[in-house]
Amino acid sequence: MNEPTREKFPVVPYEPYRPADGPGVEARRFFDRMNRRRSVRMFSDRAVPRESIEWAIRAAGTAPSGANKQPWRFIAVSDPALKREIRAGAEAEEREFYRRRATRAWLDDLAPLGTDEHKEFLEAAPWLIVVFKLMQTDDGGQVYYVNESVGIAVGFLLAALHHAGLATLTHTPSPMAFLARILNRPAHERPYLLIPVGYAAEGCTVPDIRRRPLEEIMAVNSGPAV
Repeated sequence: MNEPTREKFPVVPYEPYRPADGPGVEARRFFDRMNRRRSVRMFSDRAVPRESIEWAIRAAGTAPSGANKQPWRFIAVSDPALKREIRAGAEAEEREFYRRRATRAWLDDLAPLGTDEHKEFLEAAPWLIVVFKLMQTDDGGQVYYVNESVGIAVGFLLAALHHAGLATLTHTPSPMAFLARILNRPAHERPYLLIPVGYAAEGCTVPDIRRRPLEEIMAVNSGPAV
């Protein structure tokens, strides 16, 4: 049985990115920049050019995906009426979450972050990016590793927006079906994440949290002891 091989499909030369200062220096610089990223809930109404959003979404679209199916859609919303409708839908779900759905332990874990059912940031931020995952391609084809692929793309998106000097929040009202209805998305697109984007408001504060140090999040398998 003959199986397809890579040689039967078009290829192009790989052009690696080689930073002038080497991987160690550049990795440290990237860490220093990303270590300043925080989730923001206090947004300014200062305008953000559409071009900035477009370039960040282009960056998200470079993420790897299962069989290169790119199972994502990024809906950028700046219309005040749509943002108001999205806020109303999110707050309706969040009221149910805080009053009935969340366990006591969950609410206790959220308490230091100062979150509640009020989501003013969904109107204050100049842009909302609603991320959808595709359960099939637009022409009905199969997709693979959808959650993993879209999660990686969202990571690229958040890094690109932070790199551009913009503030973000990953908001997950649950369930999120109202987003598909408001934005009139087809059935094969499922809401994945809601990301307000803009500049932090003057005097913005964020919770005083601690990030786990390297020794708690990394282990090195150096092989058996000799």
